[in-house]
Formats: sequence, C-alpha cells, structure tokens
Amino acid sequence: MTTTKEPASTATGKLSLADVLAVLTRGATESLRFTAYDGSSAGAEDAQLGMDLLTPRGTTYLATAPGELGLARAYVAGDIEARGVHPGDPYDVLKLLAEKVAFTRPSPRLMAGIIRAVGIEHLLPAAPPPQEMLPRWRRVAEGMRHSRTRDAGAIRYHYDVSNSFYEWVLGPSMTYTCAVYPESDATLEAAQDNKYRLIFEKLRLQPGDRLLDVGCGWGGMVRYAAHRGVHAIGATLSAQQAAWAQTAIQAEGLGELAEVRHCDYRDVDETGFDAVSSIGLTEHIGVKNYPSYFGFLKSKLRTDGLLLNHCITRNNNKANFRASSFTDRYVFPDGELTGSGRILSHIQDVGFEVLHAENFRHHYAMTLRDWSRNLVAHWDEAVAEVGIATAKVWGLYMAASRVAFEQNNIQLHHVLASNLAKHGNDGLPLRPWWQA
Repeated sequence: MTTTKEPASTATGKLSLADVLAVLTRGATESLRFTAYDGSSAGAEDAQLGMDLLTPRGTTYLATAPGELGLARAYVAGDIEARGVHPGDPYDVLKLLAEKVAFTRPSPRLMAGIIRAVGIEHLLPAAPPPQEMLPRWRRVAEGMRHSRTRDAGAIRYHYDVSNSFYEWVLGPSMTYTCAVYPESDATLEAAQDNKYRLIFEKLRLQPGDRLLDVGCGWGGMVRYAAHRGVHAIGATLSAQQAAWAQTAIQAEGLGELAEVRHCDYRDVDETGFDAVSSIGLTEHIGVKNYPSYFGFLKSKLRTDGLLLNHCITRNNNKANFRASSFTDRYVFPDGELTGSGRILSHIQDVGFEVLHAENFRHHYAMTLRDWSRNLVAHWDEAVAEVGIATAKVWGLYMAASRVAFEQNNIQLHHVLASNLAKHGNDGLPLRPWWQA
C-alpha cells in the first residue's frame, strides 16, 4: 500500500496551501502545477496543466471532506480551477491525476502539517454547492433505496436537467448510452445509429413484432424499431424525456407503431413481447433487486422471446459497487454496479438462457470523448441554460468517466438471452446472426 509522497516542506513543519492542494487532490507534482491564493505554488514550474486554489472556502472544502467529494465541491463552486483545460472537458488533468499517483491517505504527520497549514478556522464545514444531493442516509425521507418513489426522484434529478442541454451534449440522436463505433473515425451519430442497429439485429426483430424498451430515455430505440415496422413501447420515469420522445414520434410519423410512456417500467401491463431491450437501466436497479428485475423482464416475453441487457459493469465480481461520492451526490444518486459475471448469473437464475455477451468498454470511452467535445462546442449555450456549476458537473463527470473506462475500472456489457421453452427448442441459428 502506497501513499502520496510527502512534500519536503513537511520536514520543517511548513506546508503551503499549494502543497495541501497537491496532496489532497492526489496531485502528480512532476507533471502538474499547483497554486494557491496565498501566493504559494508546487509542482513542475513549466507544466501547462495544473490546479489553482482560489478561495479560503475551497480550502475548507478540501480539509473537511478530503478526497474526491471535497475536490468536487470546490471545483463545482468555483473555488478551484483546472488550468490548461476547458471546464467542459478537464480530461487531460484528470488523466494525469489518475495515472501518475498511487494514493491511500496522508500519513499522520502529513495530516498534522495539513491542519497547521489550513488553520483551525477552516475546519468548520461550509455548506456544499446547491447542486449536491443529500447523502444516502438522509434520503430515507424519499423512501427506501430503490423504492418506486426514491427511484423516480433519482431519475428526475439526473435526467430532468434540460432537454436543450442534452441536445447540445448528446447530439441529434438524443441517446445517452454507449455508442458502438463501426470504425475508429466514425462520427458519434453514426456510432449511435450502429448501436441501435446492432441491438435490433441481435433481437431478431421483424416487421410486425412487438418490442418493450424499459428505461427508454428519449425513445431512440423505440423510434429506430418503429421505423422498421416494429410495434414498440418505451417506459421512462423522466417527464422531460417522455415529452421529448412523444413529440419526436409524432414528428416522424410513427404514432401507429411507437409509444413512450411516462411511467415506471413495472407499470407496463402488456405481455407476450417478442423482445425486450434494457439499455442503460440496470445501473439504477440495485444489485439486490436483480432477481425481481430480470424476473419481471422474463414475464413480459413470449416463449423463445429475446432480451438484450446493455449496462455499465465493474471489472470484477467481488462485491457490489456503489457510485463514488461525487457521482452519487452530483450525477447518479443511488447508482450501483457489479461485474458482468454476476449479471449473467442473475439472468440465468430467473430462467433465461444466456446466448452471448460482449464488452464495449473502449466504445464508451470514445462516446464520452465525443459528448465532452459537444459540451465544449456548446459551452456558452449550456451555461446560459443550466448555469456554470451544473455545466461543470457534467464536464467533470464525463471526463472522469472516460478515464475510468480507459483504465478498465468500469466496463459496458451487452448480454443477449432467450426466454427458452421448457424443452429448449428455440429454433435459433447455430451461429450469431447479426453483423458485428
């Protein structure tokens, strides 16, 4: 187990605020430059990238919540700035922070130096930015975790930001899930269309078939299927998503085939669907609820109907993984991930036959890269729409997620499964029938 290298100044008991910033942000001082409002600096003098501590309140955030949460509070509130990068895409700084340093916690001697440098007056907590969600233990007033009420609140928090904002970030497809790039230089729109094509083919959908898309977002899969003659129903807990999708369905002349409902997926009464797609919803379900979730999806399918589950996964199956403090408080309240092996096990345990699984980790890193570029290109409009703090949350979140996918901390898996008949006669081709 390693710790951040202690600044030489701690030997004399003198630690500058720039040193504090470097330590508490896990800073790679050989690659980054750190400055603070007291005039101090640390790190490589010629570095083009770095971080600047601008206010005493930022010091308080760092000292009272050392680590990711304190840094996020100071950054979102404008008390820390990342130097050499755009706030819509601070990827280069985050990549260096993630790659150059192995960090657990400051040693007792270093913590003592931090306290001396910060001063007792900065150890009284400051109110977090208004964009921050309550901690998990204080959300019980909204219901137990993953209850219907609390799930609805979490979805509203994340998705009901602004449809205009999402249009600028996601592009014309309005698709907020991993794209599948047919070539490395493909555009985001081509890659999102290719993702829907791939799912459509894996599900063996044909004109006249019936599709249920749970957690349908802005209706991308629903509309893709309907354009190809499939009767598709989508469900979303986001009122803004549902309204946007319903407008798009009418504008595209799909009213006879496509429907997006503002409802909990568990409120869909119809059964006997030929296929069910779950694209980016499993992350919100909670691992302990997987048996009932996949059991519900199975109950919606006809015999031999197909399920495609698309979700972010962990790189191992050792334990459930809750979202980081920043992600949980600012982006995905109550989010929870596990490894692809556990996903497969739960799908099998409710009676599905797993037919195929594949990992699109690199594709999600590329998707996040392109979303970040979109945010930078529309930064002024985005800030005018949602405010500088919320725009910075999204820039930070997408860049950090890109690093996490690149470093294999998280992955993205497709799992294709069949609601197999009792005696196993499903009539499927002997080899994969879709184009990769």
